[in-house]
Amino acid sequence: MTGDQAVRHLVAADPAWLVLIDRVGPCGLSHESGRTPYEALMRAIAYQQIHGRAAEAILGRFLAHFAQAGESGFPSPRAVLAADPEVLRACGFSARKVLTLRGIAEGSVRGLVPGLDEAAALSDDELVARLVTLSGVGRWTVEMLLIFTLGRPDVLPVDDFGVREGWRVLKGLDEQPKPRALAAVGQDWRPYRSTAAWYLWRAADLARAGWRPTAA
Repeated sequence: MTGDQAVRHLVAADPAWLVLIDRVGPCGLSHESGRTPYEALMRAIAYQQIHGRAAEAILGRFLAHFAQAGESGFPSPRAVLAADPEVLRACGFSARKVLTLRGIAEGSVRGLVPGLDEAAALSDDELVARLVTLSGVGRWTVEMLLIFTLGRPDVLPVDDFGVREGWRVLKGLDEQPKPRALAAVGQDWRPYRSTAAWYLWRAADLARAGWRPTAA
């Protein structure tokens, strides 16, 4: 998805990138190429607004329940719809997330959630417009699908806390940029905005450990 060309492009757009890229090293962005959009959306909902480890624990209980019920692999949409919502709550999903999971499953059964081949033929904007019609599915959720399942190279999730925090840290700002402002800045990062997002997530991670960029 990325490489030296993406790095050169970002550094040419703003030399501040060089300090972060030198600290982090090569971009490690990758995607689950065989994962269906249905599964990707379901997993993204688990990660919404909670720590990654907590989300992994919830997903573990979710998968274990359906495995015990005879489902091999990721639970099918029909299996999710047939499950008692309280079972999903017991896995750790909030009531709102349970409704969203069921909505995604129903959308998959109805054909609103595309299969992998169909999704590959749709543009980023087409997928966003189509999938945000599902209750509880916002632009961020679809953007995670675009980056980490479909491997789209030019997605900048400006509503993501970590992305905005990463830019704040990198530029030494007093506060995070507003999504619209970051979107405007990010125009200079086309067509490698997914790479930019990955590095900004790393900047936010490093800042939590005390790192602050210094001029190159």
